[in-house]
Amino acid sequence: MLALTIGAIGVVFGDIGTSPLYAFREALAQSAQDGIDPSEILGVLSLALWTLILVVSVKYVGFLMRADNQGEGGVLALTALARRALGRRSMIALVLGAAGASLFYGDAIITPALSVLSAVEGLRTIPGAGTAIGEHTILFLTIAILIALFLIQARGTAHVSKLFGPVCILWFLTIGGLGLWHIWDEPSILRVFSPWYGGVFLATHGTIGLFVLGAVFLTVTGAEALTADMGHFGPAPIRMGWFFLVFPALTLNYLGQGAFALNALETAAANHQNFGNQDWFFLMAPENVRPWLIALAMLATIIASQAVITGAFSLTQQAIQLGLLPRLRVRQTSAQHSGQIYLPSINWLLLIGVLVLVIQFRTSSSMAAAYGIAVTGTMVVTTCLAYIVARHRWNWSRPLAITVILPFLTLDLIFFGANILRVIEGGWVSLLVGAMIALVIYTWVRGRGIVRAFEQRQSVPLADLAAALSRRPPERVEGTAVFLTANPESAPGALLHNLKHNKVLHERNLIVSIRTADRPVVPSEERMKTTRIDDNFKAVVLTYGFMESPDVPRDLGLEQAGARKLLNPAKTSYFIGRNTLKPAANQGMPLWQDRIFMFLQRNASDPTDFLRIPPGKVLELGEQVTV
Repeated sequence: MLALTIGAIGVVFGDIGTSPLYAFREALAQSAQDGIDPSEILGVLSLALWTLILVVSVKYVGFLMRADNQGEGGVLALTALARRALGRRSMIALVLGAAGASLFYGDAIITPALSVLSAVEGLRTIPGAGTAIGEHTILFLTIAILIALFLIQARGTAHVSKLFGPVCILWFLTIGGLGLWHIWDEPSILRVFSPWYGGVFLATHGTIGLFVLGAVFLTVTGAEALTADMGHFGPAPIRMGWFFLVFPALTLNYLGQGAFALNALETAAANHQNFGNQDWFFLMAPENVRPWLIALAMLATIIASQAVITGAFSLTQQAIQLGLLPRLRVRQTSAQHSGQIYLPSINWLLLIGVLVLVIQFRTSSSMAAAYGIAVTGTMVVTTCLAYIVARHRWNWSRPLAITVILPFLTLDLIFFGANILRVIEGGWVSLLVGAMIALVIYTWVRGRGIVRAFEQRQSVPLADLAAALSRRPPERVEGTAVFLTANPESAPGALLHNLKHNKVLHERNLIVSIRTADRPVVPSEERMKTTRIDDNFKAVVLTYGFMESPDVPRDLGLEQAGARKLLNPAKTSYFIGRNTLKPAANQGMPLWQDRIFMFLQRNASDPTDFLRIPPGKVLELGEQVTV
């Protein structure tokens, strides 16, 4: 339990743990145009603490972590659970899951850019370095760190990740200690635990209050990781890490920043000096300690970025298995941990997006506005899926489900509405990225549906074909033929083409289909189900969890209760149907969408790679399909 808790602190809480770098500063900046008074500091701080309590402690740790799919959490795991609960009415769950996944990619691009940039900006707070370290130096260091971070992904993080937990524990102890030290500057800061101060602030600041509320939400960015990483650590270690270290450290740090700001305000007023918003987090540290704090902050933000990148890889693998995205090349980077994977195309797309953001926005303050929409949008989706699970999976009554879920949904919608106000400032980035991913998902799902409908129209029932071949057998050749198909009840197109053009049939013929279960992992004993059609054909269904990668040769070659192997690899050929797509303006999808689908199909990972089939044993047969 201790080891799992340390691991969870290093992976799960990296994103939310680096929020103190910018969250309080940005929230206070929204009300600083006409100066800052003590009530605004108290109001912002009260809103920040109660956001942590309600969103993370109550909603995520107290409720959403109970809505798991055999231990796995996250938006797509919830989607699979909701689809299973709804049955034929599962389209709404699929749409919600696609929307949540789309917004997550916006988060995955912004988190590394914002967190690393905010840490490097701390160099300006070193005495005498303000003029020596300019904007170009900050940008250069940030870009160098980010490029190095994405370059090492191909090597895997198995060795480096062992340091994540200890480094993050040191980080939380440091920021908690700093906050505790400065609470003594203004002990009255503890009154912000009363929600009265936050309520009065919102009531007296009108529209500005909503902008502040949107910025306050930066304190809980990364809360989705609490559910998304449940499968790696389990709920108990995550809860222990949150309540015994992370939440106290964050609370102490925010209280310390507020007390430090109040003390600085009083000092400025006593000396008749102007008072403006500053980088409170780094200024809290003594000058001789500040360089070490900046170095530790850089390490913490790199770890937070790594966690988000890994999350993007895992989410993409789940989306591929659930049929939301085309097949992409997936590489295992660890022989011991199946969850450690690397997707080259996603890695480089994320790097390009991150670098564009850094160069475009140039400062963490400019970029902060882009952050909240992606996170709040994903939270709204997660809450809606949780309602479906509670109502239809747990069989709660409608009044009970509404009573429990509606307060959470209302809170999410308030924060989402507050962040929508910041679209022009930079929130459009998250919406643009989310819209692009959603378009890709919609196009892929619709295009695959058209192709499947065409294949079904051309299909022949396998039982009818087997009966016809037994009456008029064709020429037979030695060995085993494996025909891969989506529907094991129909004769695969590759089989029909082989009979039509080559006029031969192998001694043994396996009609193999791949299924993705609505659970993360399928036990090996449940992997394969074989049905005998006749002496010539057997139908085989291989079932994988949505967190697993298929390996057809391995799973067809397993021993079955002492029986001989199903396959002899030396005498096995694999037949795959590969249709040629043809665009048409007057049927199927619009022409522009045809082009996108064809591009996705061309650039999808080769099925032989995705299914781990030896390339030299594959024959591809197909025909033209109009989309």
